[in-house]
Amino acid sequence: MINVNNVTLAYGKRVLFDEVNLGFTKGNCYGIIGANGAGKSTFLKIISGEIDPNKGTISISPGERMAVLRQDQFEFDEVSVLDTVLMGHKKMWDVRHEKDTIYLKEDFSEADGMKAAHLEEEFGEMGGYTSESDAGTLLSELGVKDEFHQTLMKDIGANVKVRVLLAQALFGNPDILLLDEPTNNLDVETISWLENFLADYQNIVLVVSHDRHFLDAVCTHVADVDKQKIKIYTGNYTFWYESSQLAARQATDKNKKQEEKKKDLLEFIARFSANASKSKQATSRKKALDKLVFEDITPSNRKYPGIIFKPERDAGNQILNIEKLTKKSDGRTLFNNISFDVVKGQKIAFLSRDPVALTSFFEIINNRMKADSGKYEWGTTITTAYLPNDNTEFFKGTLTLMDWLRQYVPPYVKDVDEDFLRGFLGKMLFSGDEIVKKTNVLSGGEKVRCMVSRMMLQNPNVVILDEPTNHLDLESITAFNDGMVTFPGIVLFTTHDHQFIQTVANRIIEITPKGLIDRLYTYDEYIADDRIKLLQEEMYN
Repeated sequence: MINVNNVTLAYGKRVLFDEVNLGFTKGNCYGIIGANGAGKSTFLKIISGEIDPNKGTISISPGERMAVLRQDQFEFDEVSVLDTVLMGHKKMWDVRHEKDTIYLKEDFSEADGMKAAHLEEEFGEMGGYTSESDAGTLLSELGVKDEFHQTLMKDIGANVKVRVLLAQALFGNPDILLLDEPTNNLDVETISWLENFLADYQNIVLVVSHDRHFLDAVCTHVADVDKQKIKIYTGNYTFWYESSQLAARQATDKNKKQEEKKKDLLEFIARFSANASKSKQATSRKKALDKLVFEDITPSNRKYPGIIFKPERDAGNQILNIEKLTKKSDGRTLFNNISFDVVKGQKIAFLSRDPVALTSFFEIINNRMKADSGKYEWGTTITTAYLPNDNTEFFKGTLTLMDWLRQYVPPYVKDVDEDFLRGFLGKMLFSGDEIVKKTNVLSGGEKVRCMVSRMMLQNPNVVILDEPTNHLDLESITAFNDGMVTFPGIVLFTTHDHQFIQTVANRIIEITPKGLIDRLYTYDEYIADDRIKLLQEEMYN
């Protein structure tokens, strides 16, 4: 068990946590959620002992081992992949090193023999004699091939390193597991494996993630970091979000009697509890939800952006025609002779194992990059708004947010005053004096919110999104997702957010070096189809 007692942390005048008191218990997985900058990752560092609070203590049950997902990909550069994983169980690794050092002594004594025997016994009790086999199995399950197991960490790619560091954290069944954005740079299969692993995990897990599908799959509880406090709620992210929204709506409904409100909330709990019995975390989550009472459901204090696109005109029948488009980069083929049409009513998720291929495709159809051959043609009724992956070029000046947005007002819009611009900035939660903030001091999330304000101003009937959830907090991601679901126009997008793809897309196009895989599927249907997996192997090899 972990007990957090009166923890306070401040950096100068900025208070992150004020008298926080919490308990985390065995058998539960806690999703740590909160706005960007609220202190989610910092809280994990306090738990791990990497950061000392100004006040308060963290107490852990005696004898329990903690493992942390490392973020520094260069920390183990001179260590082999297999040894990097084994080092995740520090005590076992230290015992192994100590006994091996004794055996190498030239003047090996009787005392050394007794010490070595004691260490051998301790090593065996910790599972040391099967540790290399166990670590190798774990690496293979995470998609790290046997041929890399003896390779130095500095000689493998970044996408393999993240898997090795994840294996290091999971190795040896730690009593407490701290994971900060564990799904970053993982493919769908590896994320699914991790979801199943954590669903069966019987110890304490604390996880920070912006992946709502992942949080829903693994979490039994949500720990909400808000206004210098942390409060634990039963249920996964979707349960927390929908229940808090329901409670907020009920709080403003002055005509509904208290008993009717209570009945609605209890019915909501029962419905979610029934759904929980079908989930991977079935037993622990359903037990937790069954214990919920009316008073446990409270409105959230969070503010959600208003991401609402209103097309100036409807799109005609001709949307986009792609004909024999080809692009190479650094000697490799990104895509070759790809052809397809986009038709009315479609919201298309674009996939690829090579993110450069996707960004290049979006840059080409937005006339920001030239194809090597082939062509594309937009319909005459089409107006587009594009959210690029890299928005650096849009924020090189020192304009205020108000003046920055004013540059992008369409020519047909008249009477552009401060209130008009404030309305679009306000939808993205820029209020008060924030509108005079200079664009060169914005955070990554603030820049994306500015770009979305710019897009809404353009009243497009086609929206193009290259990784729209990057840099955004869960509130903004949820609002963006909802906005794209209700958008009446066409959406062309790529994202690693499973829920975003599943709820928005009605067509999937995977771009490979050898052509396209194109299906009128939902995302879940696409990744579940074994025929698609065979096609992928053929297209990428």
